[in-house]
Amino acid sequence: QVQLVESGGGLVQAGGSLRLSCVASGNIFRISRMGWYRQAPGKPRELVALVRDNEITNVGDSVRGRFTISRDMAKNTVYLFMNKLTPEDTGTYYCWAWGDHWGQGTQVTVSS
Repeated sequence: QVQLVESGGGLVQAGGSLRLSCVASGNIFRISRMGWYRQAPGKPRELVALVRDNEITNVGDSVRGRFTISRDMAKNTVYLFMNKLTPEDTGTYYCWAWGDHWGQGTQVTVSS
């Protein structure tokens, strides 16, 4: 079993920045792919960014150039650095790991 715990969400003004963290624990030694998805109210869940080991493999069109993902393999942690936030970035951000493992989500709210 794999557990994913997100942190770092909160309220920020438009143009600001946040860093999300996701710590993985449990049976994680075979997991190479991890990343972030998000879901805004009334909208489907969408990809934000994915890594395979330390290589960025996918970045969502709506966040490219503003968000970046990184992974600290030694700490079993994946980060999402979010810059130039806009109200459209508001939503619940979920950590994901290969094998359909999901965290509980962390709320990000961007005020205009």
